[in-house]
Amino acid sequence: MNLNVVKLVVIRKRKNVQKEKIIITTSKKLIFCQFFLLIFRNFVYTIGKDGGKMKKISIIALHLGYGGVEKSISTLANLLATTPDIEIEIASVYELYDKPVFPLDDKIKVKYLLEKEFKQLLRNPMLPRMLLVFPCIILLVLPWAANFEIKNMNLSIVDNDRSPYSTRLVQKVGASEYFHLIDVSNNYQEAMQCIEKGDADLILEIPPHFERDLLKTGVAKVLVSANTVNGTKGTLGSSYLSNIVNAYATEIRISHSGSISPSPVIKIDTQGRFNPYLDYKVFMVPALMAQLLMMLCGFLPALNIVSEKEFGTIEQINVTPVSKFTFILAKLIPYWVTGMLILTISIILAWLVYGLVPAGHLWLLYFFALLFIIVISGMGLVVSNYSRTMQQAMFVMFFFVIIIMLMSGLFTPINSMPEWAQAITIANPLKYFIQVTRMVYLKGSGFDDLIMQFIALLFMAIMLNGWAVFSYKKNS
Repeated sequence: MNLNVVKLVVIRKRKNVQKEKIIITTSKKLIFCQFFLLIFRNFVYTIGKDGGKMKKISIIALHLGYGGVEKSISTLANLLATTPDIEIEIASVYELYDKPVFPLDDKIKVKYLLEKEFKQLLRNPMLPRMLLVFPCIILLVLPWAANFEIKNMNLSIVDNDRSPYSTRLVQKVGASEYFHLIDVSNNYQEAMQCIEKGDADLILEIPPHFERDLLKTGVAKVLVSANTVNGTKGTLGSSYLSNIVNAYATEIRISHSGSISPSPVIKIDTQGRFNPYLDYKVFMVPALMAQLLMMLCGFLPALNIVSEKEFGTIEQINVTPVSKFTFILAKLIPYWVTGMLILTISIILAWLVYGLVPAGHLWLLYFFALLFIIVISGMGLVVSNYSRTMQQAMFVMFFFVIIIMLMSGLFTPINSMPEWAQAITIANPLKYFIQVTRMVYLKGSGFDDLIMQFIALLFMAIMLNGWAVFSYKKNS
């Protein structure tokens, strides 16, 4: 059965005025546009005038299933009839063919669903701006702030010898970029008070007779005391300070080779591969690109379906002849496009600001980025399907995002984690994509080097997106 013309006659009662009759005629060519798209765009019909103001009736829950024309028109009439002072009359429906009323092709459905999703995305005044500003802030601020290079540590020195040799040691330590000399205390107790107040991070105590013992016996002792509330900072600070003292002892040994018995010396030449200048920003920028994609392409899909649940528009979708797969696909594609745009902005910023370009193929980075975006957006939709409110979806996503970030190797090496934590990271998609970005950017790795990451991300993409389609309930 197909439809040639539908006439929906709306009779509106007005006080002290003769009844108005409004006829809405829909031709065969326009029926898809006039009825089917009303659901997706939340179209509002205007019926008559009332004191200069338009009377608006929203068309909601109009089901256009195959062969269901009369039922659909009846449903529309019943909905409008619930509005005060409106009467509905249905004109005849002409049957011309024995084909389905709406032989909707899946491509057509996806096309109009995508149009709806992109319009909804761009209609938000803050979201497009955030998609442009957020990558800039992350890549321009975090590589400088999230830096594990320990520099400018506050140092207090106790010089109990006050000899030329101890003075030279104090000057050498103070000239280092790793330490900021706050004072030279008279005794250890004063220096310890600086540690307790938080003014100093380390104490270097030079004992009495430092110069005499060094010249006579060739051995002198110093005390390094560190605040190890932050264990990493305290350990690295002690190590830096010990290296400076050892270098000073070597200078004295060379300058007094006649008075101090020489000892064997092994010279070490160190070569840094892939990051020769040991720049921590080079290590962090590729990983921050992965973090950006996870934050935006994970959170936005998670909030999408939930927002439609809260606004009630999800019910309009559920009564349409759109399969779950088509619906989920239309929900995901806008965020895939958004993720690729964010990655492009990040690559340009890394090149302009840090002079960082991929050592490997750029297409390989985009390929794995698309695979990762499919994984993380599928996870967001799974969370959205099981959440009833936006607040609930945000808390669940925060829970997963924090764990995924901390156990991804973004800041700390995975090999330094306990074995049970390393086992958990096997299911962490961010871990694999961070490995890809760093290997492509710094090492110039090819696809053959990334087979393990490809298999892991492909498996997660199939599992999470299949779960998203299965968990979406059209009748809920």
